[in-house]
Amino acid sequence: MIVTVPLMAAALIASSGSALPRAEDAAAPIAAPLPADTPHNLANGTRFVAPRGWSVRAEGGAIILAAPEGDSQVAIVDGGTGGADAAVARAWAVYRPGFSAIARSAERPAREGWDQTLVYRYESPAGDPRDVIVLALRKGERWTIAIRDVAEAVAERRDAQLEIIFNSLLPEGYARETFAGRPARRLDAAHIAQLTELIEIAREEYGIPGVSLGLIQDGEVVFAGGFGVREIGRPEPVDADTLFNIASNGKALTTLMLARLVEAGRFGWDTPVVSIWPEFRLGDDETTQRIGVGQLICACTGMPRQDYEWLFEGDGAYSTAASILRLLSVARPTSAFGDTYQYSNLMAAAAGYFGGHVLYPRRELGAAYDAAMQDLVFDPLGMTATTADFSRALARNHAAGHGLDIGGDVRVASQDLNRAAISTRPSGNHWSNTRDLLRYVRMELEGGLLPDGRRYIREDLLRARREPQVTEGLNEFYGMGLKIDRQWGVTVIHHGGSAAGYRSDMIWLPEHGVGAVVLINSDSGAYLRAAFRRRLLEVLFDGAPEAVANLRSSAARSRASISERRQRLTVPADPAAVDRLAARYRNSRLGELEVRRDGGATIFDFGGWDSEVATRREPDGTLSFITISPGEDGFRFVVADGDGQRQLIIRDAQEEYAFTEVR
Repeated sequence: MIVTVPLMAAALIASSGSALPRAEDAAAPIAAPLPADTPHNLANGTRFVAPRGWSVRAEGGAIILAAPEGDSQVAIVDGGTGGADAAVARAWAVYRPGFSAIARSAERPAREGWDQTLVYRYESPAGDPRDVIVLALRKGERWTIAIRDVAEAVAERRDAQLEIIFNSLLPEGYARETFAGRPARRLDAAHIAQLTELIEIAREEYGIPGVSLGLIQDGEVVFAGGFGVREIGRPEPVDADTLFNIASNGKALTTLMLARLVEAGRFGWDTPVVSIWPEFRLGDDETTQRIGVGQLICACTGMPRQDYEWLFEGDGAYSTAASILRLLSVARPTSAFGDTYQYSNLMAAAAGYFGGHVLYPRRELGAAYDAAMQDLVFDPLGMTATTADFSRALARNHAAGHGLDIGGDVRVASQDLNRAAISTRPSGNHWSNTRDLLRYVRMELEGGLLPDGRRYIREDLLRARREPQVTEGLNEFYGMGLKIDRQWGVTVIHHGGSAAGYRSDMIWLPEHGVGAVVLINSDSGAYLRAAFRRRLLEVLFDGAPEAVANLRSSAARSRASISERRQRLTVPADPAAVDRLAARYRNSRLGELEVRRDGGATIFDFGGWDSEVATRREPDGTLSFITISPGEDGFRFVVADGDGQRQLIIRDAQEEYAFTEVR
C-alpha cells in the first residue's frame, strides 16, 4: 500500500523527487554520548535500549537517539491513538516538522507483545543514499512510532547498535519469552518431523530446489539427509553427502586452525600479528600495531567490509592471496578500535593466510593456508569431502547454486562470482557436506574430543573462539568467526554463510548437547536460516510456535517486493540509455567494466564475471543500470558525468567507486 504522510511539502522522495531530509537539519543532541547501553521508556510505557556511544534527547513526547557520526538518528515517538497513518504523521511532526513524502507500507505479523505492526519504507535519491524506515507498533489503542533516518554508510557501520534499538522495542508489561532453565527435549522422530516440515514449507514458499539437514544430540547423529534436488530440472536428489558452498561458515574452521597453532605454541591470541608477520599492513599504522592474532577475525577492529574490491575481479589483479594483503595495506578503519561490530572478509582472509604462513613459511600464502587446513582441521576431523578446490567439488555430488530471475522464477546461478572469491577463501569459500560438518559440530559439542575419545584440542582454546569480542545486537555477540546468541535465555553458537546461489548455517547449543547443519542451494534460503534456528528452539523447549507463521509472512512480503521491483525495471535495458554508454569503463580499484550486447540483452562484463543489466529511472530523475542475472543481481550503477567524461557510480555502503569511460 502507498501512503502519503501529509504535512507540508518537504523532504525524502515523493513523486516529485525532492531531496531527503538530513539528520543534521534537526537540533543537535544536548546530551553527552552514553557510556553504556541504557534502557529508556516512553510515557506510554514502551521500552527500548539506547546503545553505548549514542546521544539522547527528549523532545515533544519523543526520545531521539543520535549516532556518533551526527548525520543519522532514530526517533522513538508516542504516536497516540487512532489510525497508523495519522500516528506516523504525528511522529514526523515531532521529529521533522514540515516533512511530507510518499511511503510504501506493509503489515507484518503481530509479535513480541504488539497487537499490530506496520512498516513504512521511503526511497532516497541516488545522490543521498539513506535508510529511512518507519515502524508503527500498536498496543491496545496506542501507537509507538520508530523512525529510522540513517545514512547508508552509518547503517553498515552501526548495524549492531541499530539492532539493539529495534530488537529491544517492547510494549509496557510484555516479557520476552525465555527458555532459560528448561531441559531440552529429545529429538525423536516426531520432533524431527516438526523441523523437516519447516524445511518443506520453506522449499514450497521460496522455490528452494534443495536442502541438506543434519541433527546431532548427545553425540549421536539423529538425522542426516536431504530434501529436493541438486539442480532444478534434474532428478538427482540432495543427500547428506551433497557438497554445497558453505561460504562464511569457513571462518569457524579457519579459527579452529589458528587455535591449534596457539596450542602448539606458535603464537598466542594476543600476539601482535606484525611481530611474526612483518608483511602485514593496514592503511592505518596505529591499528596495524594494535591487532593481535585473535583480533584478525573478531569484527571488532573498526575495519569495514570493502567487499567490492575483491568481488569485482577486473583484470585479475585482485585474484591471489598476496593481492588481498595489498588491498588491506591501503584499507583504513572507519570506526574506533573495539567501538562497534564491523564484518570484514578481508581481515578474516588475512587471519587464515597468517596461520598458513606461520606453519609453512616457504609456500605461497594460498597454498600454505590450504595445507594448514588439511593437516590441522580436515584430516584430523575426518572431513574427507571438504575442499576449497572448485574443480574437485564440481566434479562430485554437488548442489548447483540458484537465484531468481527478473520474473521471480528460480534459475541456476553462475559460479563465476564465487570463483572471484577464491582469493578470500579463509573467510569462507569452501565446499562441504552435512556429514563432514556434523563431524565438526560434534567435536565442538564434545569440548574438543574426537568420537574415539582422543583429545583433538584443548577445551579452553576451543571455547576462546566463542567468547564475545564485540556486541552484534541485543544479547548477540561476535567471537572469533562464531556468533553467540543469548536472546532467548539459552546460548546458541552459530554462523551463517552466503555465497552466490547458496545459504548455510551451523548451529549448536553447548549447554544442551544439540547441534544442526542446514545447507541450501538458493539465495532465497536466507529466510530459512533464521526461521530454522527459531524452530529448533521451539521444538527443543516447547516454545511459542512462531517460526512457520513468520516464514510464510516473509515469503508473501518477498513475492510482493519482487513484483514491485520488476515493475520498476525496464528489461531488456532501455536501448536509448544503452546507446549513451561508453564501450569500456575503468576504476583504479575495481578494474574494468566492458559493456556489450548479446542479442537483445545488455551485459556488464567485469572480467571475472558478468551479468545482464536492466534500467531503472529513479523518482529524482536519475538513471541506473541494475544487474539482474541469477546470483549476481542487485548491483546498482548510477549514470553520471565527471568533467565531461561518462561515468557509472556504484556504492558499497561506506565506499563510492566511479567507473570512468576509457577513451
